[in-house]
Amino acid sequence: MKNTTGRVITVIIWLALILISYYFLLIPMNIQSLGFWIYLSFVLLLGAGLFFLQQLAVEKKMTMKKQVWSSLLILSMLVAAAGGIMAVYSMPIFHAQQYAGLIEKQEGNFSQDVAEITFDQVPAVDRDTAQRLGDRKMGEIVELVSQFSVASDYTQINYQGKPVRVSPLEYAGFFKWLNNRQAGIPNYIVVDMINGEVTLEKPKQTIMYSESERFGSYVKRYLRFKYLTDIFGDFSFEIDEEGTPYWIVSVHKNSIGPFGGTDVKEVIMLNASTGEHQKISIEDVPTWVDRVFESELVLDQVNYNGKYQGGFWNSLFGQQGVLATTDGYNYLAVNDDVYLYTGITSVVRDESNIGFILVNLRTKETSFYSIPSAEEYSAMDSAQGAVQEKGYVSTFPILLNISGEPVYFMSLKDNAGLIKMYALVDAADYQKVVIGVTVEETLGKFTNKGIGTTEKDPQEPKEQFELAAKITDIKNLVIEGNTYYYILLEGQADIYTANISLSERLPFLKIGDEISINYVEVKETVNSIVKLN
Repeated sequence: MKNTTGRVITVIIWLALILISYYFLLIPMNIQSLGFWIYLSFVLLLGAGLFFLQQLAVEKKMTMKKQVWSSLLILSMLVAAAGGIMAVYSMPIFHAQQYAGLIEKQEGNFSQDVAEITFDQVPAVDRDTAQRLGDRKMGEIVELVSQFSVASDYTQINYQGKPVRVSPLEYAGFFKWLNNRQAGIPNYIVVDMINGEVTLEKPKQTIMYSESERFGSYVKRYLRFKYLTDIFGDFSFEIDEEGTPYWIVSVHKNSIGPFGGTDVKEVIMLNASTGEHQKISIEDVPTWVDRVFESELVLDQVNYNGKYQGGFWNSLFGQQGVLATTDGYNYLAVNDDVYLYTGITSVVRDESNIGFILVNLRTKETSFYSIPSAEEYSAMDSAQGAVQEKGYVSTFPILLNISGEPVYFMSLKDNAGLIKMYALVDAADYQKVVIGVTVEETLGKFTNKGIGTTEKDPQEPKEQFELAAKITDIKNLVIEGNTYYYILLEGQADIYTANISLSERLPFLKIGDEISINYVEVKETVNSIVKLN
C-alpha cells in the first residue's frame, strides 16, 4: 500500500513538472519538430529519475527488474535514438537535389525590376542608427522612459509608401510590467529610413500582447495555446496602413524527411491590441504585410540551391558550379514590398560576385541578376579608403538603381556611430567611389551633376580649348580629402577648376599671375583645367 501511494505521488509530481516545463518551453506537439522528440525524451528521462528515487526510498536498493523507472529509461533512450536517426536521414547527404529545389530563381532584369530613385527616396538610416534614434526619442519623454524602453525589433517595412523601421515599446522590468500590465503598452516607435525622423505613435488601442508581457499575454505563449501543433518561425512586429499593430508569425513545415527542408506553409496574424488572430495561406496574406519569410531561412535555401545543384559530393570535392551567398545582406523597398538583397559569389569567396539576388519576403519570389560586381565588403573597404584619414566605418551596402546600373550606397559613421558622410560605389568597379556630406550631394556627384566628382571612370573625350589670361581671383577647397582650386581669369566670366594633382605650381599661384591653360567645358559656367602650361 505504501509503495502504491508513493507511485501515485510520483505520478502527480511528474505530471506537474511536465505541465510547468511545457508552460515555459512551449514546444509544438508535432512529430516534425526535432524539439518535440528532444522534449519527449527529456520527459521520459525525468519520469525515470523520479520513479528511481521513489523506488530507492521504499526498497532501499536499486534493481532493474520489472521497475517503472527502468522501462521509462529504456523508452527515453529509444525516443532519443529515433529522433537522432530521423535527424540524420533528413540531412542533405541523402536529399541534395530536394534541398537545391527549395527555392526557384528566375533571371531578372535589374533596370526594369528595380526602379530608379531620387536623392529624397534613398533609405540612409540603417538598423543601428534607427535604434540610436529611437532610444534618443524615448529619452526625451520623461513620463514614458521611467516605465518603458524600446524593444529591439526595428522591423523594416513599407508604410504608406515609404521604408520605415517599427518597434514596440516594452516594459522596463518586472515591476514596471506589474504597474502597467492592466493598461498595456501605449506606443510604438516609427523611424523614417529616408530622413531619420522618429515618431512615437499611439495606436487606437494599447498593445496587450507582446514579447515583454508575462504569463498568458506573452505573445508566444498566447499563440502556442491556440495552435498547439504548429511550428512557429519568427515573430515579426508590423503595422498596417492605418497604424494598427500586428504580430506576423510564419508557420513552418518540413518537406524533406521528418526534420529537413524547412519552409513556410502558412501565416498567423495576431492583432497585438485585441488578441484577434487568424491563420491564412501565403497566397491570402494582405499586401501590407512585408515579412513572411525569415531572412535566415531564405539565405539557407539560396545557399542550398547554389551548393547542391551538382549533388552532395560535388559540393565537397569537385565543387563545379558551386555558389554561395556573401556574408551579409540588406533590404530593398520595391513596389511596396520588402526584398532581401545579397550577393552571389563562387564557393572560393573571392572579392567579386557573379551576380546578386532579390527575394520578396512576402511571397519568396526570387530573381537572380547575372551582373558581375564587387563583393560588398570590398566596396565597403573602398568607401572607407576614400576617407581613411577620418577613420569612418561603412554600413553594409544598399543596392540602388542609378541610370539602369547597380550601385552600392553606404553611410559612413564615426566612432560614436553617427552618420557623417555617404558613399556611392559602382557595383561593377569598386574603384569608382563618390563621397558626399549629404545624400543629394553624393548622388549629384555620381551622376555628374555636381562639381568635384571623384569618379574615376573614363569619360568620352571632350574638346580641349587653350587660353592665356591673368588671374583675378583664386580660392582652394578641400573635397573628399582632395584640394581643388577655383580660378577667375581676366576677361572671362567662367570659373576654372583644377585638382592639386594637376600641377605642383597650383599652391603658389596668386592674383595677378598670368597663366596658360588647356581646359574642357564641364557645364555652362564651370570649366575644368586639364593642363597648366
